[in-house]
This record gives sequence, structure tokens and C-alpha cells, in this order.
Amino acid sequence: MTVPQQALVTRDFAEFRAAVSQSFVPLQASPGHGERFHGRLRMCGADEVGFCEIAASPHVVQRTPELIARSDRPRYKVSQILAGTGLLTQDGRDAVLGPGDFALYDTNRPYSLVFEESFRSLVLIFPQRLIDLPRDLVGQLTAVRMSGHTGTGGVVGPYLAQLGGNLQLLGSPVGLRLERNTVDLLTTMLVAELGVDLANADPHRDLMRRIHDYIDANLSSPDLGPAQIAAEHYISTRHLHGLFREQGTTVAGWVRQRRLERCRRDLRDPLLAARPVAAIAARWGFIDAAHFSRIFRAAYDQSPSELRGRG
Repeated sequence: MTVPQQALVTRDFAEFRAAVSQSFVPLQASPGHGERFHGRLRMCGADEVGFCEIAASPHVVQRTPELIARSDRPRYKVSQILAGTGLLTQDGRDAVLGPGDFALYDTNRPYSLVFEESFRSLVLIFPQRLIDLPRDLVGQLTAVRMSGHTGTGGVVGPYLAQLGGNLQLLGSPVGLRLERNTVDLLTTMLVAELGVDLANADPHRDLMRRIHDYIDANLSSPDLGPAQIAAEHYISTRHLHGLFREQGTTVAGWVRQRRLERCRRDLRDPLLAARPVAAIAARWGFIDAAHFSRIFRAAYDQSPSELRGRG
């Protein structure tokens, strides 16, 4: 499902503050001094990723521990400055951002954004689980300036800027694919910014990455299970179960969750609207349609048909 583009021109700062908190996460905000405040937001969403272009007068926003305590959904935000400047502070780091620059921040930890002049920016917000990297590594990049002009950022930056100017595409049938491509590009950029060989830096972590990749590549196989996964990676099933136990989950639970996420994605894709629910379930390894419907409802609090009906 995609959310049609919405535009809002706020009449005063109170209205702007409410709109920003509603679009992202609850924030404390205060206006700059001197000039009359103006603010405009263009918002669009595709599945789980929210996109918002903001143009506004000087102001400050803060994510406080009190506001964080009210939330139970860990998310990342990425902000790219399109015009003007901004200062992002989180985890003891400051990132001064100019046109083309962008930075990552974590909504589950305090942060602040200071805009001392009128600016325009593109902000993305999405669940942390969509970034397939260890959170401790991603945490090294919060409030770190990433240039949109050089290296991998020189590819991702212009892409994000173009996306900000064409948010209406996210409300089209290709919106879900654009969302997935955007998250994949951001993940690639984060790996480049970390500047480490993840495999050589931690062989244990590399093994888990290879296991996760193998599972994702074989989700359509009804026979996918611990014995097959362990044999493919030349380890015992006991070792395999221990690896997943360290991550607070089980092999079966991880496989089931990944299959459910793929089914959920396909059910919300307008281009697959004519494909029967049972066919989508079978594509991702759920042969018993009734069983699939039960565990899907348990996971998402609605049936597959109800989810599809929301589109």
C-alpha cells in the first residue's frame, strides 16, 4: 500500500510543530527569533518508509528521553539538506550539514536539530530492522556528516535529491519498489562510510550474514530448515541454534518472520493485486493456506485479505 502525497502549508509554528511530530515521532520544538515563521511539508509514504520534504524558517527540534520513553518502535531517520544549513547532534557528535549533505540519526536516542536560517530538506524515516547491519555498527554513524558529492554518497545523494523533487512517484504502483531501492542504497552507503571489511573484521558476524543471506535466497523452499541451513554452512545444527539464540531468536522464528515480511510486501504491492493470497503464501514457503492466515494475523493483527483491502 502507498500513501498519496500530501502537502501542508502551516499557518503558524504551533501548527508546524504538530505536523512534524505527527509525520515523524513526537518532538519538542521552538521557533527562531526575528522573522515571521513559515513552514511547508510535502509527505508521502510507501509501505513502511515515510518521506517528507520540509521547507521552513529557523527553528530547533529536540527528541528528549521523556518522548522516547513513550515510543516502542525503534526507527532511523535520514535527513538530507537541499538548501540552507543544519546542525544535527546525537551521541556526543555534531554534524554540520550543507546542501547535498545528509546524516543518520536514531529516534530511540536523544537528538537535536538546529536550523539557524531558512532551509529545505528531505527526511526519511523507517524501521531499524530494514537496515540489514548490526546496530552497534550503525550506531557509529549517527550524527556523522555524509557528503552527497563524493564517493558512494555522490551516487546516493543525487538520487535522494531527485526523489525529493518527485515524491508523487511514491504514490504510484512503483512506489514500493522505489522504497526498497532507497533502503538498499542507504545500506550500501553506510557500509562504505564504515570503511571496514565486515567479513574480516568479525568472522562470527560474517557467518551470520552468510546464513541470513542463504535463508533469504531460499525462503520459497518448503524444506528450508535447520538441518539444511547447517549443512550448507558446514556447522552442526546445535551450533546453528546457538548462533540464533545469541540473537534472541530461533532458526524457525527467523525463517517464519522473513517469510511473513515477504508475503506482507507482496500483498501490499499494487502490481500483484490480481495474484491470489494463497499463491503469494506458497511463493514464500507457506503451503498450508489456513496455517498461513493464522500466523499472519497473529503477527500483524489482521488477515492477509484485510491488509490487501487497505490498499
